[in-house]
Amino acid sequence: MCGIVGVLGNHEVSPTLVEALKRLEYRGYDSAGIATVNADGRLDRRRAVGKLVNLSDALVHDPLPGHAGIGHTRWATHGAPSQTNAHPHRAGPVAVVHNGIIENFRDLRSQLAEKGYKFVTQTDTETIALLAQNYIDAGLSPCEAAMATIDRLEGAFALCFLFDGEADLLVAARKGSPLAIGHGTGEMFIGSDAIALAPLTNKITYLEDGDRAVVRRSGAEIFDAHGNRANRPMKTVSLGTASVEKAGHKHFMAKEIAEQPTVIGEALTHYLADAGDAITLPGPIDFNAYDRITMVACGTAFYACLTAKYWFEQIARIPVEVDIASEFRYREPPIPARTLAIFVSQSGETADTLAALRYCHEKADTIVSVINAPESSIARESALAFPIHAGVEVGVASTKAFTCQLTVLLILALQAAHQRGQIDDRTLADHLSHLRGLPAALSQALDQSETMDTVSRQLAETRDVLFLGRGSLYPIALEGALKLKEISYIHAEGYASGELKHGPIALVDKHTPVIVFAPRDALFEKSVSNMHEVMARGGRVLLVSDAQGIEDAKDGVWQSVTMPAVSPLLAPILYAVPAQLIAYHTAVAKGTDVDQPRNLAKSVTVE
Repeated sequence: MCGIVGVLGNHEVSPTLVEALKRLEYRGYDSAGIATVNADGRLDRRRAVGKLVNLSDALVHDPLPGHAGIGHTRWATHGAPSQTNAHPHRAGPVAVVHNGIIENFRDLRSQLAEKGYKFVTQTDTETIALLAQNYIDAGLSPCEAAMATIDRLEGAFALCFLFDGEADLLVAARKGSPLAIGHGTGEMFIGSDAIALAPLTNKITYLEDGDRAVVRRSGAEIFDAHGNRANRPMKTVSLGTASVEKAGHKHFMAKEIAEQPTVIGEALTHYLADAGDAITLPGPIDFNAYDRITMVACGTAFYACLTAKYWFEQIARIPVEVDIASEFRYREPPIPARTLAIFVSQSGETADTLAALRYCHEKADTIVSVINAPESSIARESALAFPIHAGVEVGVASTKAFTCQLTVLLILALQAAHQRGQIDDRTLADHLSHLRGLPAALSQALDQSETMDTVSRQLAETRDVLFLGRGSLYPIALEGALKLKEISYIHAEGYASGELKHGPIALVDKHTPVIVFAPRDALFEKSVSNMHEVMARGGRVLLVSDAQGIEDAKDGVWQSVTMPAVSPLLAPILYAVPAQLIAYHTAVAKGTDVDQPRNLAKSVTVE
């Protein structure tokens, strides 16, 4: 979603603002802009449509001086991408940047129009700036006007105000969308996340929901939603985790796919005891205290939950319900006693997932989360948070975060099975031994990248692709289809292999590749039968299996990709890699924007 930065610095801030915005590009955007207050106290701004290089070019031709400023990358909601609709929005002495959606902006707009205020954009954000101007025109100070404006807003937002004549003042607010304050030496910073501020400071204060802050170079005064002074802790973040370099790769997505053996190895180090035969969690959880589990997530994280459902039910023998967060929150399901609620989110700020979590407060016995951002809202509002240790993921299409989510969820399922007496010490030790070999298996899977490149050049010419999988590979088929859609813009659908004859087989012809994830396991023969149904109708089958599976089922197959043989429990994690590589190489062959696909944002912090 939109990215926000603010700087009260000791030097010219335009270059700093642009550099910080570059570190927020991963969130997705279609326009960008900055505003500054110069040495004479004059507020001015520059904006551009498209990539940040366009804004940089505009600043070369028309510099914007000043030691105080705000910046923004916009992902369009109200109003098409254009320079007029780009942030910062200005009304008289006020400039504002905004992430979120103001739900009551039409009512506010009508009220302001009746007072004679003129609108020049189609955005909800312009209403914020005009409302603040209205309060200043009525005699309020800039701080008072900002606070009065914030009180009138309904919806989700992160805001940062800058005022004409105020070179030592930023006002920030957060409701729903994340926002952080950075502390420097005689300087202060504001950012949508710590990544944007990493080169500037490692001292971060995370605003809580409903907070607003008055920021000056001497520090920040933070108030809660009720106007009471709030003491939010300042934390030291690791700048190493905020690296956004491609490290020699053509795309961030390629880098992040390649990092999976390393980051999963790091996750295993944090969760498995040194002896290798026990699990160490960051806090106590007793799975015997629950009769069922509810899992909630969005997008790729939802598919991680669907996979984990197989693990929890098959090896821990505990019923699991999986819901898409946006449906869960409005379906308002009853939550029986002795329910454990698990929420999965890469960013920890996903709006629908956070709202679903809040619905479960005082309903579920315990709320835990599986997240990549330990300081995120979802983590802070959970009784226990399980970090996935994936590090910063820049590519919009999730890769290493997905496999790290799967790894941590499998560890939790094994812990549940052991606590509930479904597996003994020896069986647990065997499973953990297999887990420790997962990074090596992932490295072998990555060796197939060249084969994937060859196959994907042909996939790039197609219009429709089907993905099939059985058992715990069914969610990987769904994820493979999602990845291909996200970054190559090819229509793709994932199905349970057994459902093929119940409708989807009507789509099969010689023009439709069918990608089958089928390790040589207990369901392999059934998957082979489904493949023959496809081939009998002229369909082209791409079989992803281990060497024995490919040997047994290679006749009539269009293409095959060989995976290392692993324990069936690990197969979903391993087979996520070819799903990612297929999507990546197909997108590269088509020439699409791999890291920032059209219409998508990395972190969906609004509905």
